[in-house]
Amino acid sequence: MTSQADSSPPASTDLQRLAQRFPARFTWGVATSAYQIEGGAQEDGRGDSIWDEFCRRPGAIRDGSSGATACDHYHRSGEDVDLIAGLGVPAYRFSISWPRVQPLGRGAWNDRGFAFYERLLERLASRGIAAHLTLNHWDLPQALQEEGGWARRDTVHRFVEYASEAVRRLGASAASIATHNEPWVIATLGHEAGIFAPGERSRATAVRVAHHLLLSHGLALQAVRAQGVAAPLGIVLNQAQIHPATDSPADLAKARLDDGLTIRWYMDPLLLGTYPTDVLSFLGGDAPPVQAGDLETIRQPLDFLGVNYYTRNISGTGAPLEPDHPERERTDMGWEVFPDGLRELLTRLDADYSLPPVYITENGAAYRDRLADGRVADADRTRYLKMHIAALADALDAGVDVRGYFVWSLLDNFEWADGYSKRFGIVYVDYPTQRRIPKDSALWYRDLIATWRGTVPQALRAGAAQQARP
Repeated sequence: MTSQADSSPPASTDLQRLAQRFPARFTWGVATSAYQIEGGAQEDGRGDSIWDEFCRRPGAIRDGSSGATACDHYHRSGEDVDLIAGLGVPAYRFSISWPRVQPLGRGAWNDRGFAFYERLLERLASRGIAAHLTLNHWDLPQALQEEGGWARRDTVHRFVEYASEAVRRLGASAASIATHNEPWVIATLGHEAGIFAPGERSRATAVRVAHHLLLSHGLALQAVRAQGVAAPLGIVLNQAQIHPATDSPADLAKARLDDGLTIRWYMDPLLLGTYPTDVLSFLGGDAPPVQAGDLETIRQPLDFLGVNYYTRNISGTGAPLEPDHPERERTDMGWEVFPDGLRELLTRLDADYSLPPVYITENGAAYRDRLADGRVADADRTRYLKMHIAALADALDAGVDVRGYFVWSLLDNFEWADGYSKRFGIVYVDYPTQRRIPKDSALWYRDLIATWRGTVPQALRAGAAQQARP
């Protein structure tokens, strides 16, 4: 950690105004996922995941890389916990690597894998950092994929066994537990578009995968609750408002359908116990095989809903779908910077559903960062975070029950099919040396949290701190 992160300048008026818009009992955090940062892919009994296998396919990853080493977090977790603590961030969201703790996805457990997470949880607790666990962030054991993966209903039960054991061993130290991260990505990008692991291209398979992920979520919540775990339980969905490219009836209809495929396909069964009828009609013979009782199982009470937001989506029947507006800022992913979409999304969800408490479990941006003279001056990312946090405050003002916000990501890391060509971190990783350098955005986020802490009345400060801890 550089000396930049060791001293905080006086808060600006703008920073004070932004900090004052958030309640005392609010969770500020940073987020990562196992395959993107851990490395240690062949160590201590870890098995292959579908991403290990996918990375071996020629042309699957933009730069030909993999997560075999990534940020070497497996060996540097203590340093990374100190980094989080040094930035004054009170919460950390991370995922457990299923093949690290159960190499084949069934059968024997790997105690050495669990020991890694036990040490990580102990380090976080020793620094007063709340641990928010995700059980599945896309890295299904490859052995299960070879048996059919998420397209096979038996994998649902394998996940429930894994979730039960992981929570039995680690759940007492968790501030929250999420079953799945972004099931839409697993289903659609992994099984229909084929651009993510496992690289399949079938709409019928993707829809079946989505149903099995939701069913495994519901069954896992039942199993974990039966253990008496105290941590709040939920799921994390990637969400984006879909705007029609034009006001034409065709574009309006296409936007409505795409909304059904991305938002309502997941929200409706989770919170209403049904699949949207317009999407079922569209799917026809590709609709999933729903068995008796499935939808009741999926609709388990949620203690929280995690929402990952990056941009809005434009939907239409023409090409290109979106007129060329050069004035629109875009990130290095090509995604439009549209902060008001976060407010719009949250208020829409709040109006359409009886929402549980909401956490923004991911929000951030990739930019072409450069390390110069020991500093990364990422003004674009700082501005992105500032605008989206302000939009989140607008949603709070509108009455949405938002309890926390996690920046994606703590570290630059393996960005899936883009490899190491995209940098989302608020901390720069020099991959040849694995040196971590907080970017200007990290220092801004540190100062925001410090300023927010200063706005919390003394009588509430202890309670807010207690809520943030496991």
